[in-house]
Amino acid sequence: MSAQPQPASDSAPGLSSRDTAILDFEREWWRHVGAKEEAIRSQFSLSAARYYQVLNAVIDLPAAVRHDPMLVGRLQRARDARTSSRAARAFTSPDHGGTAPITKK
Repeated sequence: MSAQPQPASDSAPGLSSRDTAILDFEREWWRHVGAKEEAIRSQFSLSAARYYQVLNAVIDLPAAVRHDPMLVGRLQRARDARTSSRAARAFTSPDHGGTAPITKK
């Protein structure tokens, strides 16, 4: 038995064929020639922004975890790290270099 899940010929139970295709694409996107955004547009006819909105919804589905738990876990961790980093930047003051509150004089 292979360590990596095999791409489903039909969509996995609980996932649409597009959801399954998106997960399969994320597992192997680096094999595509050219930029990822170009591959997204050609394969899914979606803008990169819309693709990532759909991807974020898909990785929250329990069926996606059943389809490929390692991939979904990695994508969720990457999303959580980006969210935490973005939140940390939002609460820092560029003048103070830290999280000190900005006070009015």
